[in-house]
Amino acid sequence: MRGMVRRYAERDRQAVLDLAPRLTEGVAPWHSAGAVRAAVIGWVTEAVERADEPDRFVYVAEVDGEVVGFVSGQQRTHWTGQRDVYVGELVVSREREGVGSALMDIVAQHAAEVGVSTITLDTGAANSAARAFYRTLGFVEEDVKLTKVLGGMIEG
Repeated sequence: MRGMVRRYAERDRQAVLDLAPRLTEGVAPWHSAGAVRAAVIGWVTEAVERADEPDRFVYVAEVDGEVVGFVSGQQRTHWTGQRDVYVGELVVSREREGVGSALMDIVAQHAAEVGVSTITLDTGAANSAARAFYRTLGFVEEDVKLTKVLGGMIEG
């Protein structure tokens, strides 16, 4: 990636929110598109509003003065009691080689700095591109969520 990764600043808010709709890609088709969009905007809004809290983070990738991606997350406790760094959102504008990897590298650095040895995240089963990307970074699938839609597809 040519550019830089840095901590989120309030001046980045609109650029980050403009990228948020990319999180709607790869969601199971039975979910209402409007509800999915509202949810992802809500997640990203909460992430930037809480970015300065001690156990949270938001980093942005900037190329030529333009925000081209971001990652947000927090420290949390896994059900085993082990602390991990959870990545809530990772978004990269289209056709930006190396930005996702650079953002995940800063998350790994952040985890090391706070003394946490695992990074976790969720992505949709239908999001094959994201799953393949995370595999290249050494992530393994840990949990599987199953859903049965009764009465056919849910309309939005």
